[in-house]
Amino acid sequence: MHHAPQKMARRLVTGAQYVAQLARRESDVRARAAFRGLVLRIAEPGARLFDFGCGPGMDARFYAERGFEVHAYDVDPEQCDYFTSECHDLIEAGRVTLERGGYDDFLARHRSGRVDLVTANFAPLNLIEDLHELFAAFHEFTAPGGRVLASVLSPYFVGDLRYPWWWRNLKALKRSGHFSVPGAQAPICRRRVADFAAQSVPYFALENVFPGLPERRVREADGLRLGGGTRRAWLRLAACRFMFLLFTRRQTSVSRQRVCGASSVSSRNEACPRANEARR
Repeated sequence: MHHAPQKMARRLVTGAQYVAQLARRESDVRARAAFRGLVLRIAEPGARLFDFGCGPGMDARFYAERGFEVHAYDVDPEQCDYFTSECHDLIEAGRVTLERGGYDDFLARHRSGRVDLVTANFAPLNLIEDLHELFAAFHEFTAPGGRVLASVLSPYFVGDLRYPWWWRNLKALKRSGHFSVPGAQAPICRRRVADFAAQSVPYFALENVFPGLPERRVREADGLRLGGGTRRAWLRLAACRFMFLLFTRRQTSVSRQRVCGASSVSSRNEACPRANEARR
């Protein structure tokens, strides 16, 4: 997929401004609470987590304070600076570690140990044009049976229907399963659930889909049965800006092959994990 140069959609907000912006938006506060609650249900006590696109460290601190071992990564220098300030005591205690650097460096880095759960809150995966290589990296450092829980922007969100860009891209969404619009950090790629599932193969399998807000009914805690195409499931997703996708690691003999600079990941220009600007 090729993107022509486009004017940035909005100014990039990082660090303390980003934290303040999240706190002002009630829907963001509720979405973060729902994602954290799902992490606590999925992860075993004391599990090793990897917070991809960790931003200012709010989630990393939350996880570490609840007994998890947290490793984190973000590409944005200002976010990383805020992270080290936010989590300085936990970093000094060895309960949190932070990786910095460009996206190419992240993909090339070999990590010791095995991660039980990769978390990606507030849509960092929507800033990556080709997710296949990223899932390959996740597969390399996750344990057998490991999982990825990602908060992603829903292309079905009814709140976006008021924007001309949604209607302009509707045909592309139906035809190819995804479309991109300009963003402050990178093009923002919205994908159908099936497209995310295809991008994760052969390294992961999509296990479940959850609405990106706290469950209103007990049965919603088990996720949505999208395979059956039930109207209620799709309506629940349409009511949420985010949807939470849970992937399970596959046992595969496929080798991870990467030629530096040859991938179609949009983040080659240092634009990747952190998606406060991915919300339009």
